[in-house]
Amino acid sequence: MIHAGVCSVFAKILKEGPMKVQAMVAQAVSELAGHYPKCQDLFAQHNIIRLLVSHLAFETVQEHSKYSITFNKATSIHAVVVATNNSNANNHSNKAGEEDEKQGYSRIPHPLGNRTPSRLHNVVATTMAMQGGPKPGGSQTTDAKSNGNGTINGRQNPQHQQSHHHHNLSGTSIKGRELEDPATKANMKAMAARALWQLAKGNSPICRSITESRALLCFAVLLEKGSEDVQLNSAMALMVITAVAEKDAELRRSAFKPNSPACKSVVDQLQKITEKADADSDLLIPCIKAIGNLARTFRATETRMIGPLVRLLDEREAEVTREATIALTKFACTENYLHLDHSKAIISAGGAKHLIQLVYFGEQIVQIPALVLMCYIALHVPDSEELAQAEVLTVLEWASKQSCMTQDESLEMLLQEAKSRLDLYQSRGSRGFH
Repeated sequence: MIHAGVCSVFAKILKEGPMKVQAMVAQAVSELAGHYPKCQDLFAQHNIIRLLVSHLAFETVQEHSKYSITFNKATSIHAVVVATNNSNANNHSNKAGEEDEKQGYSRIPHPLGNRTPSRLHNVVATTMAMQGGPKPGGSQTTDAKSNGNGTINGRQNPQHQQSHHHHNLSGTSIKGRELEDPATKANMKAMAARALWQLAKGNSPICRSITESRALLCFAVLLEKGSEDVQLNSAMALMVITAVAEKDAELRRSAFKPNSPACKSVVDQLQKITEKADADSDLLIPCIKAIGNLARTFRATETRMIGPLVRLLDEREAEVTREATIALTKFACTENYLHLDHSKAIISAGGAKHLIQLVYFGEQIVQIPALVLMCYIALHVPDSEELAQAEVLTVLEWASKQSCMTQDESLEMLLQEAKSRLDLYQSRGSRGFH
């Protein structure tokens, strides 16, 4: 499908097709990107990102003209290979391209601007012309056969012209989109968010393109006001984008500036969900993960995310507790420059007593993450009176004797370091705090 030029077809439909068909195309994009990540870059090169964001922004935030998705070069070897053809195909495609200009055919805006269209596009156009089919990206349809040179003779079919006019009304016309029923609009947004989620997964350039548009603000609004599917797909998209930003410092600094209105809106919604969502809500875990991924972006004075996460340590659902523990660990770990401030905030929020319970009595999937977090807190704030009163040192000594908790070499080293550090400031047993 990719080699046959489906990207161009999808782009044309997302630009001009009826909204119900556009939603199906967005779903197809999400499936292809999810199962075949190598095609992410090809979709991006065909302006799919910009088109999906425009659907997401429609009636969500004020329309913005700068959904600019610029790729100066192919972003993967696979993209280069697919876009390259032999010299014979080049000759045919160039002829087809020249004939298109003479006939006045319109093309989908190419992500490279006004430069020469991709070889793949021209090859597909020539092939379809030779078969008597419509040209991809063309705004007119003919009912004549190919003359064998990659051009099409004959006059325009009025029925096709009327059909195309209807598609324009449904797809690109604001008036046409406004006339769609609410269920269709909601489904379109849900599928657009789902497609962006799959396209962004593990791909820094695409995440950068998404965050440079108004998509983050759209996700924040849809998390609050969208339908159930729209909310879930928006949360999943934010989760994967923040996961990429966690590992990409440049993306993190540019997309998630603390004073950015879009970033503030996203964080506000993530916080509301972690505070108010039920444990069985599908939104809770992706939002917890997103907060953890953004742990390095919060200032020392911004501790509002700590309290809700600490309260989730007392949650009955083991999976929720585990993710909250992992998220807090990203605040308290040594790699976080503000680990000292965040560790103190976790202690102040009552995290120590919850962690002790989890290490002693928690389910297996929770015990290890809870022990890791406790070790980091003890390592960074060994002089804490709260830790002394809670007898955290006793807990660490008990954990060091459990074979199931010391199988991981890195955890064992962290545990021993935390014990030694804590022992310098606190006496054993009941002798109290020095």
